[in-house]
Amino acid sequence: MSDQLKISAEKRTEFGKGAARRIRRADKVPAVLYGHGTDPLHVSLPGHETMLALRQINAVLTLDVEGEEHLALAKDVQRDPVRRFIEHVDLVIVRKGEKVVVDVAVLVEGEAGPDTFVSVELTELTVEAEATNIPESITVSVEGLTAGTQILASDVELPEGTSLAIDPESLVVNVIAAITEAALEAELAEAEAEAGIEQDEPEAAAEEPAGDTEE
Repeated sequence: MSDQLKISAEKRTEFGKGAARRIRRADKVPAVLYGHGTDPLHVSLPGHETMLALRQINAVLTLDVEGEEHLALAKDVQRDPVRRFIEHVDLVIVRKGEKVVVDVAVLVEGEAGPDTFVSVELTELTVEAEATNIPESITVSVEGLTAGTQILASDVELPEGTSLAIDPESLVVNVIAAITEAALEAELAEAEAEAGIEQDEPEAAAEEPAGDTEE
């Protein structure tokens, strides 16, 4: 479940790309805090502490902004596409007991029945949960399931206090029959035939030259 991590933040009055670069050079992260009808509050967060805190998806932070505390959910984390450092964070003000809609990772455990293949159709489930009690992940078991079994969102067991925020008929996991080697070869042969690729004929065994016969 989400931990409330306390981080000290500083108000910032400089904006724009140049100001953001200066903040990052100082090992800090530019961020904006908004929600509950308040004006957006622009802050800078300590780089290392923020990086550690945001390793957890849907992290809930207690921000100490110059003596004033705010409970906030990390809603959008922008990272450098190459070096992966945090470039900017959007934080939404939440209240204890308030429910929020978030995406939670789906973890599949167990082994399905023999000769099956497990296809995970949804890697995340959109759920509604208390802001201070967001599940880190939702586990779906496929232990012993046979080919043809489908697990819908409505079939998934959710933690107490958490409810679905997507169509209950959404397909989460599909257990299908694993293709055999013979079937795979047949499919490849059919695809090659449709593409006009001819199979090489096996070479006929070369006839051995007739040896000299004795008279």
